[in-house]
Amino acid sequence: MSGGFGGLQELYGEVILDHNRHPRNFGPLPGANHHAVGDNPLCGDRVAIHLRVDDERIEEIRFEGVGCAISTASASMMTEALSGKSLAEAQELFDRFHALLTKPAAADAPDLGKLAAFAGVREFPMRVKCATLAWHALQSALAAPAAPPAPPPPKVAERA
Repeated sequence: MSGGFGGLQELYGEVILDHNRHPRNFGPLPGANHHAVGDNPLCGDRVAIHLRVDDERIEEIRFEGVGCAISTASASMMTEALSGKSLAEAQELFDRFHALLTKPAAADAPDLGKLAAFAGVREFPMRVKCATLAWHALQSALAAPAAPPAPPPPKVAERA
């Protein structure tokens, strides 16, 4: 099907597949001061969120883990959407994204940009957990007190 809603769904599917195949901001984050792990034992998805928050702003955010295409793409797109945002903006985006996946009235969410690609997940209740796993881990990471950043590894003496 081309054009109309079918074309939009195809485009959204491509966005999700691209972020699954080539996740952005994937890997550890040296200097992170907030961490949390999200786990979905029903399907095996597991994601760790690492953030560096300074002066109530997400300076940097990365994730690690394994999961299905929906879980990985959601984590990847979340990190892109939240980098540089204030904690208040991050909470607002979490609320809007969660509503998109759980409330029929939120189906049209142009203000979510690429995150609107997940609107169709609402039709598959078992997949909502996959799409929100990283977001709930983010909430846990921000709710916990900031941890001091890990010190740099000790220098190893160079050979003469």
